[in-house]
Amino acid sequence: MKSKKNTLKLRKKYLGPSLSLAYSEPLKILRGKGQYLYDEKSKEYLDCVNNISHVGHCHPAVIQAAHEQNQLLNTNTRYLHDNIVELAEKLCSKLPKPLDICYFVNSGSEANELALRMARAYTGSDSAIVLDNAYHGNTDSLINISPYKFNSKGGQGKPKHVEVVPMPDLFRGEFNNPKTAGKQYAHAVLEAINKQGEGSTFIAESILGCGGQIPLPNDFLAESYKWIRASSGVCISDEVQVGLGRVGSAYWGFETQEVIPDIVTIGKPLGNGHPIAAVVTSAEIASVFNNGMEYFNSFGGNPVSCAIGLSVLNVIEQEGLQQNALNVGNYLFSELSLLKDKFSLIGDVRGAGLFIGIELVEDRKTLKPATEKAKLITDKMKELGILLSTDGPHNNVIKIKPPLVFTQDNAKLLVDSLSTLLV
Repeated sequence: MKSKKNTLKLRKKYLGPSLSLAYSEPLKILRGKGQYLYDEKSKEYLDCVNNISHVGHCHPAVIQAAHEQNQLLNTNTRYLHDNIVELAEKLCSKLPKPLDICYFVNSGSEANELALRMARAYTGSDSAIVLDNAYHGNTDSLINISPYKFNSKGGQGKPKHVEVVPMPDLFRGEFNNPKTAGKQYAHAVLEAINKQGEGSTFIAESILGCGGQIPLPNDFLAESYKWIRASSGVCISDEVQVGLGRVGSAYWGFETQEVIPDIVTIGKPLGNGHPIAAVVTSAEIASVFNNGMEYFNSFGGNPVSCAIGLSVLNVIEQEGLQQNALNVGNYLFSELSLLKDKFSLIGDVRGAGLFIGIELVEDRKTLKPATEKAKLITDKMKELGILLSTDGPHNNVIKIKPPLVFTQDNAKLLVDSLSTLLV
């Protein structure tokens, strides 16, 4: 095995410099199990931020499903195979009508890219409405609808076909009353429609990730969807980070808003670390998308990926992981709220299930972001064997989104360790 120093040297030599690493002192991780990761010295780290390994690192049922199918066949979808239809059937059973037509791809970015194509085919327009600080993927067209990228270093600003509306942020935003803020923020969507005309695509995460782990206020999506549909537009819910039971109280984040999107995109959690993602839409939109141009994907929906996806859905059910996300998430949220009462550095605690953000501020009146302290705390927590990261427009939000096998004891360790660093 190469030394950590040599691995880092080779990475700098052969990999693009824009490919970032976590932490001031990078980790070299060699294996994982459940909610734990282990470095080259076998030091154990509690993984509080890896929402890709949805049902836990190296879950034996997922590994077994991949191994068994790999021994039999892996090929493209031009042949009939049970795995793809069984996964589609299972996935659709978790979604409300009329969401019952699936397309399988390889990543969340690819899912959102395909969703945009479908929306454009259906509306005849490339107009898009997005939330400020949103991130939807790494392709060129997705960077163009991701203010998190196009308004940051290296970005080229907002394209003409895109309108950006304010994040519905109850902590920092213009409107703060939970009873009325949803409709107030949604009015900006109506204003964007008035600028663009009919046929806009509205794409939003059901809980904002890169925006700073922000749950949407009640009625925001319902009101926004109403305006979009009244103007012959399409509503896309990006569930790449929060889908498949992570929010605890529901299987999908959009369900917490009591809406049904026209298109849903699903990514990271579905493969538990394996590259598989999905787009689910209605028969009506799928029919319009079937305009004579074949849709084909060499690897999307292959038998191995589908076997893995199906095993992930089964594990969520069999191990009660959605309920665990609710129970442990509620406990963690409660304990973190107590820390907020004790330490003025914590300005806000927010989230749902096992998708929680802690916003750090220098001053609760001015809300000056405590960016450097947030970075210092995540580095110090790493030294204590607990992995966290930061996000948000000011990089001052500590984000917590662990594998769904995270336990109450894990949550207690996280809170107790964090409390030693908050001053």
